[in-house]
Amino acid sequence: MIFTLIQKEFILEWRQRYAINGIILYLASTVFICYMSFNLKLGLVDPIIWNALFWVIILFTAVNAVAKSFLQESYGRTLYYFSLVKPESFIISKTIYYSGLLLLMSILGFLFYAFVMGNPVQDKFMYLLVLCLGSIGLSSTLTLTSAIASKASNSSSLMAVLSFPIIIPLLLVLIKASKNAMDGLDRSVYTDQLLTLVAINALIMGFSYLLFPYLWRS
Repeated sequence: MIFTLIQKEFILEWRQRYAINGIILYLASTVFICYMSFNLKLGLVDPIIWNALFWVIILFTAVNAVAKSFLQESYGRTLYYFSLVKPESFIISKTIYYSGLLLLMSILGFLFYAFVMGNPVQDKFMYLLVLCLGSIGLSSTLTLTSAIASKASNSSSLMAVLSFPIIIPLLLVLIKASKNAMDGLDRSVYTDQLLTLVAINALIMGFSYLLFPYLWRS
């Protein structure tokens, strides 16, 4: 059932390819604006700024890609899903699909960003690992908050308010861990930060699995 729901999400996304094209255009235009703003012909940007800018781009890409996960669902379609599938399967499929989508966009964004802005990352494997954990965490958080906000009238504003307290601590850990990977520090120095990211992701997914059935019935 979960695989069928993921396939359904993919088919709907493919029929509305303008959404993915818009996200790719957003990534490319944002990176180009950063390139023009810092006038990189004169030299490479400072690694701290490079890292912070990259995560800002990924954050807004995540909002554009994942925020619509529940906000685009009509009442009639939601009622139809309610009669067919279990809420646990539905939220798991949404989380898996949008995690995969954001992970793909994050990797594409990193490659283009590194090509245009230069690549000061020394430990590329660990940086990509942090990027994967961050993409999963951001997509899981935004999927859950999108589900909650879809029950309110002013859903877009409510989603921003609900996701802010969760995303900020996650971003702080992501920036620290990715900066350590960028500097090429010994991996044992920031193992605890990676474990913290794994714990945050597991906590968010656990909350989604436990709380979504109550949202589903409402």
